Order: sequence, then C-alpha cells, then structure tokens
Amino acid sequence: MIVGTRGSKLATTQTQTVVNELESIINEKIETKIIKTTGDKIKDSQLYNIDAKGIFTKELDTALIDGDIDFAVHSFKDLPSQLNDQLTITAIPKREAINEVLISNYSWDELPENATLGTSSVRREAYCKLHGKKIVTKPIRGNIDTRIRKVEEGEYDATIMALAGINRLGLQEHVKEVFDETYIIPPAGQGALAVMTHKDSPYNDIISKLNHEDSYLEAMCEKTILETLGVGCQWPVGMISKVNGNNISIRCQLLSPEGEILADIEETSTKDDAITTARSIGEKIRDDTL
Repeated sequence: MIVGTRGSKLATTQTQTVVNELESIINEKIETKIIKTTGDKIKDSQLYNIDAKGIFTKELDTALIDGDIDFAVHSFKDLPSQLNDQLTITAIPKREAINEVLISNYSWDELPENATLGTSSVRREAYCKLHGKKIVTKPIRGNIDTRIRKVEEGEYDATIMALAGINRLGLQEHVKEVFDETYIIPPAGQGALAVMTHKDSPYNDIISKLNHEDSYLEAMCEKTILETLGVGCQWPVGMISKVNGNNISIRCQLLSPEGEILADIEETSTKDDAITTARSIGEKIRDDTL
C-alpha cells in the first residue's frame, strides 16, 4: 500500500500516526509518497484573496484517482466542502483538541493596541474584532515551526493556531494561552484527520478499521453545515459538534468580517438524526442570514 501526504512536518507526522496504526493491523510496511500541493506553493497571500477550494488536497485527489497512491491523509479542515465524486472519506481517527491557542510573548489581555497579529484566516481576524482587539492583522504563511519562529523573532507580536497541530508536534511549550472553544470557535473539522480513498479501492474495508465513530460523526456534521451554507473559507464561520452518549450537540456561529455575530444556532439531537439536524442548522443560517 502507498499513502500520499503533503510534505510539511505536521502533515508527515499526522500521516505517520495513521500509517503506524494501519501497519499494526495489516502487518506489512506502507510506502509514503510526498506530494506537493498548490497550497504549499503559495507563501505570501491571504487564503481568502485566492481561489482556496481544494488547494491543499487537489494534487492528492488526482494521485488517488490515477491510482498512484492507495490512500491520503488530510487535516479534515483542509477538505473542500464538495469532494470529488470518485473519492470518499473512509476513516476519521480519534479527534484531537479543537481549541485555538495564542503564540506570543504577551497574554491575550496584555496585547497592546496596534500589536501585529499574523493570520491568514478571516475567521480568526473576525473573532479578534468581536472581542474588541485593536490589533493589526498581517498575512502569515509557512509551517507551524516557521510561524512560531516569526513571532519569537519579533516579526509579529502574536499569532493564533490550532492546538491539535501543536500537540501532534510536541510544541506545547510555545503556547501562551489556550482559548476556550466557545471564545474563539474553531472551523469545521478542526482537530480531525480524514483518510481518503477511491470509492472502488480494494483497501476500503481495512482502512475503515481506523475510523472513530464519534469523531467521524462530529466532523461530518460540521462538514454538512459548511456544505449547506456554501460559503467556504471566505466567511468567518465557527463550529462545535460534541457527542455525549447517544446525543450530539451542534453549534454554528457566523460572523461578519467586521466581527459582528450574524447567526448563532445550537441544537441537540440523537446521533441517528445528527446529519439531518446539521443540515437544518445550515439551511436556517443560509436562508435567514446569507
């Protein structure tokens, strides 16, 4: 079997975690193939100033369709809302933390006026405005190590990242503050990995053994809302889905780019009705707000 992955340290670390688990199931070695994506080649643009649909996944999708690789491992939040109809999400392993974190020499409350925050996310920028932060946002690209270094060397006063990536790379010592998930609500699928395959792959039954049922349901609910809204990463949208026993709570908050809350809906349903509930939340926000 051959797995495809982006070449960043985070991507290869995430992929190796999946490979290790799968190798223990099949008891044979899996080859790793590094594939450079369009998103990896863009270093200096705000993601919302470009056509961001699938920029971190398209080349891996092509390799799957062409049979050059047998499966690919993605950060779930990098997936476009509409997948190629030849491909499927075969497994979502157990989800990591969904929180956002502050990387800075300042605490959140100590950030001075006009401090420079490095971010290429309209959602993070909007949440800063929602919470009254009078800061200057500037694009920041590069892998996690690079962004941390740019802050530590003073090129930026702060940046905001996903705790999941920090945890996976063992870089917790650089975290100044962990935000409550309801204070800066994360994007759809944060903390989750997606193991993608061709729908007709002979390995789908084996790869599906990697799936964590509750994590899969949470991530797919969030993807369903995003797909229903049809706004991609051009709008600040935060989502939290959490399984509790046989129930799931699903929340979606839509902000304006200026940091105004346009919609905030939270509903609880049974796990069996989760996708229907998620779609209903998306429809309400889309029809009433967008």
